[in-house]
Amino acid sequence: MNVRRYPMTRRKILLASARGFVIVALAGSFAGPRLALAIGPDEQQAELANAMGNAKVSLQQGFTASEREGQPISGKFEVENGKLQLSVYTAKEGKFFEVIVDHMTGNIAKVEPITEGEDLTHAKAQKAAMDRAKVKLADAAEKAKGIVGEALVVSAIPELKGDSPVAAVVLLAGKRFSTVSEPLS
Repeated sequence: MNVRRYPMTRRKILLASARGFVIVALAGSFAGPRLALAIGPDEQQAELANAMGNAKVSLQQGFTASEREGQPISGKFEVENGKLQLSVYTAKEGKFFEVIVDHMTGNIAKVEPITEGEDLTHAKAQKAAMDRAKVKLADAAEKAKGIVGEALVVSAIPELKGDSPVAAVVLLAGKRFSTVSEPLS
């Protein structure tokens, strides 16, 4: 087979590169948000996994500490402004609160009312699930932890699946996250 080769001039190389860049840029603009979501959580998970080693208080202990501010309806460890934070949502007398529990001492560090936005929407849905639950979140988290073994409970978020309340419990074993769906009824 005889292949003819045509030398590419600098101009042709630049044009071909520019076309390739435009195609890559266009493809990136369509995949952009998905790509950002795919990268973001991995970085956040790595940061959270590294920070979790510093926690002296478990999520279950955080639930117990927050009970004086109402019924715990969800809880999670998160990295906020570069620092590990234990956040528990509670419900009391028709109102919702975010209780920040000190992850080193187990004392309540701050209580803020939840009055608007996505946080309020999530709190209402979590309360609806917990209203049908027969199992406390702390107990569900402990049971889920028993399935994996040597793991830390990172979060426990209730939801309704049909009419049945379940908790999505995220566990951290080493640097690996896993999620267990634990029935609350």
